[in-house]
Amino acid sequence: MDSQEITSNPRVWIKEATFSDGSKVALNFDDIVVLVGPNNSGKSVALKNIEQKAKEKASSTVVVTSVELAIDGDQTDLCKWLERNSRKNVSNPSNPSFTRMGASVNESQAKTWWTNYGNGLHELARFFIYLLTTDDRLGAANPAPNIALTRDPLTHPIHYLQINDAIEMKVSSYFRDAFGEDLVVHRNAGNQVPLHCGIRPIPKEGQDRVSVSYLKDLEKLPTLHTQGDGMRSFVGVLLHSLVVNHTVIMIDEPEAFLHPPQARLLGQMIVKEAPQERQFFLATHSGDFLRGLLDTQSSRVRILRIQRNNEINPIKELDSDGIKKVWGDPILRYSNVLDGIFHNKVVLCESDSDCRFYAAIMDAIMDPSGDTRREHIMFLHSGGKGKMPIVVNSLRNLDVPVRVIADFDVLNNELPLKNIVEALGASWCSVESNWRLVKKAIDDKKPELSTTEVADEIRKILDEIQVSVFPTDAKNKIQSILRRSSPWSTAKSVGKSYIPSGDPTVAYNSMCEELEKLGLFIVTVGELEGFNRSIGGHGPKWVNAVLERDLLHDPELEIARTFVRQVIN
Repeated sequence: MDSQEITSNPRVWIKEATFSDGSKVALNFDDIVVLVGPNNSGKSVALKNIEQKAKEKASSTVVVTSVELAIDGDQTDLCKWLERNSRKNVSNPSNPSFTRMGASVNESQAKTWWTNYGNGLHELARFFIYLLTTDDRLGAANPAPNIALTRDPLTHPIHYLQINDAIEMKVSSYFRDAFGEDLVVHRNAGNQVPLHCGIRPIPKEGQDRVSVSYLKDLEKLPTLHTQGDGMRSFVGVLLHSLVVNHTVIMIDEPEAFLHPPQARLLGQMIVKEAPQERQFFLATHSGDFLRGLLDTQSSRVRILRIQRNNEINPIKELDSDGIKKVWGDPILRYSNVLDGIFHNKVVLCESDSDCRFYAAIMDAIMDPSGDTRREHIMFLHSGGKGKMPIVVNSLRNLDVPVRVIADFDVLNNELPLKNIVEALGASWCSVESNWRLVKKAIDDKKPELSTTEVADEIRKILDEIQVSVFPTDAKNKIQSILRRSSPWSTAKSVGKSYIPSGDPTVAYNSMCEELEKLGLFIVTVGELEGFNRSIGGHGPKWVNAVLERDLLHDPELEIARTFVRQVIN
């Protein structure tokens, strides 16, 4: 027996899982383990492998290579539990068989496998460990067979609602939160027990829930099993997660068929209401579902990120403190930073316009059959340079490879450049001397306008203003003048070519080589608009115009294509 808490009912859980990269993950009986990662990284296969290994230790698997089971209870506890929770067939009284949720075992087999659980529980595993498939979750909404509730074992999830009013009302409240309707058990529909959805009828005076007049009102409501996949899947996941008494539940894509708000709500519900002695394995592709899990701030939630490297699936448990930092920063919490978990790589840009342009260029040049497929790379903006170090740190805490694209003027100040370099895992001293040489060379260049010239031009603008509300046009003109008062404004619009020849250029090239090794790419043409100067405008206006060009063949965009290839490769 394991040293963890012993319950009155027999229990099975996964004590340790070993993955194909050799990583071993120790698990607790009440963990809610969330498997995340890019597409085709092995999340779904990992669930199937865990189920296979729990059944038979010697089975051949590819992502999870072994599992160690733990059990509570002896053979007597097991047999009593089977009597209570399974349908018993006594055609062979000396060795009766038990059936539950599609699994069947006879008593002698059950005892043998329970005693020798180290080799796997074989068919007995399905009595305690349940991999919820899409068909299972949709089928849970189908009417249950009517049984003698006081004598027969509960063999369908709806039976648990039928026998316990509190459970029915709780599940109904969840359903109402998600879909705005009640969920009602029909307790007198003949040989079946369907669920109805809509506004719950209230028994009138003299009625109860089996009165004919009440049932006529109930039957005016649509049945759940005739509704869309979203409603049916939501209820199926809830019933199997919170009601049916398996001790290990595995669900692939719990968010399937659900809209984002419903996926987030489902994540919250599973954590808040999950029985304390139930272990979960959830493989998700949804940032919304993951946000719902994290909203609860439960210590039970553990996130394992799976990647794929040829035939090996490297796995890493994400740092809980790192996740808390992401969740504790309001700007990050309400951004899509967390979605980086589901991609092979994140390219961090300064603005949304930058993301749109670089992503569009990548779409144009990518090889659909290679590792640069669009779905593997996420373009994310930080809302300016200042937030870049925070986002980089957050992504690295989430074990997500990150590249950073920054406009040329990131070189103007030590901060945030130093913080970006350190967030990428390097020492500032590795580039500091070259940066200072480049910085001084640009600082020493004469600006387009002197202080006197700036003052004169601004004064002319102010003298022309005749209205009480300061004009936007005047403000823009003044900002343009101020930009011309610094050599760095010219440097941002020109880029690398503004650096003096000789040592400063050598230093710049050496510095950029080091930065690109870290994953930081300086825009050599200064800023986004420098990739095509024949198009006017700035920001979104410029991007909208350039996206109408032939991004793959336009000769003016060759520099942009070369730059994006360097970043994504």
